[in-house]
Amino acid sequence: MLYLTIVGNVEQFVDIIPKRVVLSGLEGKPINAKVKIIPKDKYPFTIKKAKATNTKNIAFTLEKTNSSEKIEYVLTVENLKKTNGRYVDTIKLTTDSKIRPEIKIYVIGNILDSPTNKKQ
Repeated sequence: MLYLTIVGNVEQFVDIIPKRVVLSGLEGKPINAKVKIIPKDKYPFTIKKAKATNTKNIAFTLEKTNSSEKIEYVLTVENLKKTNGRYVDTIKLTTDSKIRPEIKIYVIGNILDSPTNKKQ
């Protein structure tokens, strides 16, 4: 049997704040969240395309901003689901980087029944 030990430092390629999107709230109410995507200085990249796996439950916009001489992206995700229930989705960001050509942003939706619906 052969054993292999690898030692080294893992460098971060990008800061994603928060790491995943959680859309939780009452049905019929607006639910959205923002994600900051900040490339590290050592590994600059641009986002060329953004696509959701399933566009039935979410809509999103991607804006490029310049904050303190750094390029940042702001991904705004909005819930489209009108009824209560849960869902998951993934937004795939295609980059021009050879190191990481795709960045995945995971979306979790939890839409709760409105209190007015329970009274009826």
